[in-house]
Amino acid sequence: MSRHPQDLDVRPITDSEIPDWIRALHTGFLRSPHVSDQELAVRGGNITPARTLAAFDDARCVATFRSFPQELTAVGGALVAADAITNVSVTATHRRRGLLTRMMALDLAAAKERGDVVATLTAAEYPIYGRYGFGPAAHTAEWTIDVPRTGLERHRPVLDDGRIDLVDADEVRKLGPELHERFRRAVPGAISRGDRWWQLNTGALRFDDDEWTEPFYAVHRSASGEIDGLAAYVSDDHWGDGKRPLQTATVKSLITTSPSAERVLWHYLCSLDWVTTVKSGNRAPDDLLPHLLPDPRAARLTTYADTLWVRILDVVRALEVRTYATSGTLVLEVVDEAGLAGGRYRLQAGPDGAECVRTDQEPELTLPVGELATLWLGDESAVRLAALGRVREQQKGAASVADALLRTSRRPWCPDIF
Repeated sequence: MSRHPQDLDVRPITDSEIPDWIRALHTGFLRSPHVSDQELAVRGGNITPARTLAAFDDARCVATFRSFPQELTAVGGALVAADAITNVSVTATHRRRGLLTRMMALDLAAAKERGDVVATLTAAEYPIYGRYGFGPAAHTAEWTIDVPRTGLERHRPVLDDGRIDLVDADEVRKLGPELHERFRRAVPGAISRGDRWWQLNTGALRFDDDEWTEPFYAVHRSASGEIDGLAAYVSDDHWGDGKRPLQTATVKSLITTSPSAERVLWHYLCSLDWVTTVKSGNRAPDDLLPHLLPDPRAARLTTYADTLWVRILDVVRALEVRTYATSGTLVLEVVDEAGLAGGRYRLQAGPDGAECVRTDQEPELTLPVGELATLWLGDESAVRLAALGRVREQQKGAASVADALLRTSRRPWCPDIF
């Protein structure tokens, strides 16, 4: 007989339960349930039991959930404390029993208590997280570049006062973190990368079932010698008839702090001998890439999707910490069924700063907390959401006021999946 869902134990795990938790995580994501000693050391070493939840049916782990501290860049460059959620799974035998709802409620309540401004995640499936107050706040695009069609003069160096050097993984672990710190402060939606990120993405830490291929690392140095760009890429080994090289270079990561460095690195990647196709990897939805090419049609859009989802936990701090290009006042009615961030707020904002306070004034715009998250990083239009019926104007023109205040000239981007 199946146990009643409320009889299942949902709680933080203990150290001794980490192997069973990892096994359940594998099961939920349809991977082999085997847990090797190396994976236990690598993955288990990153687990904080107090922030790692599970559901148990008797002694069997049947659902997983983990969060960790993160910093998210708001519009204008301020770093916001975020509760980053990952490793969410429910075993197929125990779906539709409210286990994710219970784990999410525990985690968000703890995040609110800690003082986190937002919670974040990347969603494997779109329909799941809106019911918990999350909204898609940043998107990704991927392009496949037909190199011969680009129109680039591949055998002539691009005009630039800097230089490109190939470096090894040890050098990347030294140079990369400082470059990323400068990069992320200029990109709303970017998130922090700890030392573990750099170890995992340069092969210093590996799960034993990973087929690790050491990337090439290209560093761009400006005329002054400052590192302002870093690209990591791999290549396959494909040849066509008549000994024609038809290789594909796949970009694993490319970050820069200047448009010039970005242009030079893409020219470099499209000039590699034997490479006829370049796959861009995760890029901003309004990336410069297609239009850096003489023929932008050489870059075919192969992926466009939501990546970063945000859940506002503190409306006042979230709206006060970001910057605003224009001045205006807006009274918002934020609807939050979980009771974490709902209420009526008056936002008065401008280029010199913002003040957000609770108010008894009549609302001008009513919206669920998830739609506020969608608007907060500047990616979405309140006018568009009103047309979709997802926000409601209580005063005519309020959605246009929200657009003038909240939308940004460049779209947010989160380069990392977590």
